[in-house]
Amino acid sequence: MQVWDVPQQRKRGWYLSLMAPNTKGPKCSWLDPSRLYCNHQALADCVRDLLHPFCNDSIDLVAGIDAMGFILGSAVATSLGKGFLTIRKAGHLCVETQTQAYSDYSGREKLMEVRVDVLKPGLRVLLVDQWIETGGTMRAAIKMVEEQGATVAGVAAVAIENTEGGKWIKKQYKYSQCVPEQLQSQIDQHYLQSFEAFENPII
Repeated sequence: MQVWDVPQQRKRGWYLSLMAPNTKGPKCSWLDPSRLYCNHQALADCVRDLLHPFCNDSIDLVAGIDAMGFILGSAVATSLGKGFLTIRKAGHLCVETQTQAYSDYSGREKLMEVRVDVLKPGLRVLLVDQWIETGGTMRAAIKMVEEQGATVAGVAAVAIENTEGGKWIKKQYKYSQCVPEQLQSQIDQHYLQSFEAFENPII
């Protein structure tokens, strides 16, 4: 499917076939979900599907994780009519922050930070990231939100893999992802059948 193609019947997750496979080797993630953002309808439907489980919930603020969570999180916040808080890699905010160590999907040790003048007790926060693989990044974000007294209203991502960390998040928090049940095994195996269209393009 080309980036600009939109099917007549837009079933849940139709836009996942727009995601592109990794062509740069093991140092990069196994796919590029952001390709679906290039299609305005795909992005709109992705946000709609992510928000569906929370349609009757109270959400005060959306927080997105550096860096790709900024794109999806800000789109979610705009759709909800709520503010947006950035959770950044450490060293980029010029105000007082709280930091938290974490390991990303590649196993690298890193620090993230969040400003300390926004989160407070009683605030219900929806945490958004593009993808949850090992869950280390999201768990660090959850810890920072909760340590400042706010409540994690939910976790949303294009996909949450069934790793140990992904399963923990699904068990402990209300969550939302765009992946239909029949595609979860492909996500967990790090290969989508839709990649065949990239390997054998129609000329």
